[in-house]
Amino acid sequence: MAQWTPFPYRDLYRFDPARLMQLWPRLHAGDAEPHPDDEKLQRAWLLLHSGQFQEAAELGQRLGGAGLTVANKATALYANYLEPSESARQDLLLQVAARAQAQAADAPDNPNAWFWRAYALARYGQSISVAKAVAQGLGNAVKEALQKALALAPQHAHAHIALGAFDAEVIDKLGPLVGQMTFGAKKETALEHLRQGLALHPQSTIGLIEYANALLMLEGEEKMDEATRLYEQAAAIAPLDAAEHLDVELARAELED
Repeated sequence: MAQWTPFPYRDLYRFDPARLMQLWPRLHAGDAEPHPDDEKLQRAWLLLHSGQFQEAAELGQRLGGAGLTVANKATALYANYLEPSESARQDLLLQVAARAQAQAADAPDNPNAWFWRAYALARYGQSISVAKAVAQGLGNAVKEALQKALALAPQHAHAHIALGAFDAEVIDKLGPLVGQMTFGAKKETALEHLRQGLALHPQSTIGLIEYANALLMLEGEEKMDEATRLYEQAAAIAPLDAAEHLDVELARAELED
């Protein structure tokens, strides 16, 4: 594995098993991942939350099983926020999607296997043309995976947020009529999923960002003030780990644009 670009603020986030257990409910309010009993798996999560994404991904892959969830999350976060090469980013996302698909085949009742497959395919789809994404069937694959995640874990806040964001982007790119006919995307349903996700996890920085983005895509400039308030709310959250730190930086970048 090529050396990944380091997360630049690793010294800000130090975790030991006790701190990990204490903060677990907040850190995993978005993905509903259960706290692991296995010490090696705990170690993988410690690495991820501290920003040691490559080490977390490598350990998670060696562990297999539930370790693949750590590996997939670490790789997806790194690819989305830190990888400077677009081609390398795409390759990493496709690796996540493939691993998650295999994980879902082995453990079909694991909602995060389905979630990380959807996340990786959605982010990959955003990096290619709409025509290519549709031709490759990415939209259907993303939506089906998110629906399976929610069927298994109705309280999965980030799956609700991702599904709402997906429908909003479909409507933005294809229009309301084609979006509904092709993917069943509706404005009201998209916003409801986003609201439900934030009700489950009010401090989800990425949820606030995605809700703001969806309002602008679906409602236009008339929602600019509300979207700005959401970006400001996200930017003001004090991050507890490396992943939240990256989301807060994204919110601050949105405000600067």
